[in-house]
Amino acid sequence: MYSESDIDAAVSAGAITPAAAAALRAHVAARHATPAVDEEHFRLLTGFNDIFVSIALVLLLVALGQIGGSIAKPFGGLLLAAASWGLAEYFTARRRMALPSILLLLTFVGGIGWALVGVMMTVAPHLGDRATALVAAGVASCMAGGAWLHWRRFMVPITVAAGAAALTGTGIALVLAAFPDIEAAKWPLLLVGGIAVFAFAMRWDMSDTERRTRRADVAFWLHLTAAPMIAHSIFQMLGVFRGDIGAGMAIVVLALYVGFAGIALAVDRRALLVSGLAYVLAALYALFRSAGAIELGAALTAFVIGSALLSLSAFWQPMRRALVDRLPQSLRLRLPPVHAA
Repeated sequence: MYSESDIDAAVSAGAITPAAAAALRAHVAARHATPAVDEEHFRLLTGFNDIFVSIALVLLLVALGQIGGSIAKPFGGLLLAAASWGLAEYFTARRRMALPSILLLLTFVGGIGWALVGVMMTVAPHLGDRATALVAAGVASCMAGGAWLHWRRFMVPITVAAGAAALTGTGIALVLAAFPDIEAAKWPLLLVGGIAVFAFAMRWDMSDTERRTRRADVAFWLHLTAAPMIAHSIFQMLGVFRGDIGAGMAIVVLALYVGFAGIALAVDRRALLVSGLAYVLAALYALFRSAGAIELGAALTAFVIGSALLSLSAFWQPMRRALVDRLPQSLRLRLPPVHAA
C-alpha cells in the first residue's frame, strides 16, 4: 500500500509525472467510489516484512532495555534510545519501512524519558509534589526535543504528534508545579492541551486540503493524538464511569457524540468518533437497561452503534456535503473539498 506522501515523493523524484499521479488518484477514487481525500490514507505496512522486522525489533530492544537496566536504571533507557536511533538509520532512512519506523520513533522518545526518570530516581528518589511536577516537565520537554531531532533527521509523520504530546505533558506539569493544590484540574488541563493539538493538526490539514503530501500524514497522527485527549477529558469530567449512568447523563453523552460526529464530518477526520466510542456504548447500554432490556442490553447497544457507524461510513460524503455546504465560505475553503456526487 502506498500513501499520498509516497506518490508525492515519486513525483518529486521524477519517477512518475504529475499527470500520471493525478490519473492514479482519480482511478483509485473511482474504483473505491469515494474521493481519496475522504479515505484518510496513512501507511502502516509496506508488506509482511514490516511485521517480521517489527517483531525482531521488539525482541532486541526489550532485551537491550533489560540488560541496560540491570547495570543502572538510567542506562536501560539510554541504551534503548541509542539503539533505536542507530536502527532507524537503516530501517527508516534507507529502507523507509513504515511500522518499524513508527516503533523506533516511539522507543527513541520513550528511551529518553526512561533514562531521565532513571537519573532522577537515582539522584533524588524522594521528591515532593511540586518537585515531581517540575521533573516531569523537564523530562517531557527533553522528550519533545528528542522528537524534534528525530523529525529533522528522519521526518517520520508520527514524530510531530509525539512531540506535541510531550509538549502538552510539559505544559500540564508546569501548571501543576506552579499550583500544586489544583490536581483536580488535570482533566481540564488535558482538554486544553487536546484542543491545542487539534488546532495544530488543523494547521497541517489546512496547508494540504487535497491531502496529497506528507503534511496530511502528519495531520492524521496529530488528530489521532488530540482526539483521546479531548474525548477522555470531557467524559471524565462528566463522571461517566464513576457510577451508574442515569438516563439524563446518557442523553448528554449521546448528544456530545453527535457533536463529535459533526466535527469529524466537517474536518473529514474520524479520530474523535473512535475515541468517544467506549463512552457512547456505555451510555446507550445504560439507556437500554433503564428501559428494561437487561438481557439484550449489550446486544442491542452493539447493534444500534454498529449500524449507525456503518451508515455514517456509507453515507459519509452526502452527509459531509450537507454539513459543509452550510458553513461560511471562508471556512469551507480551509477544509478538505467536498466532491460532487
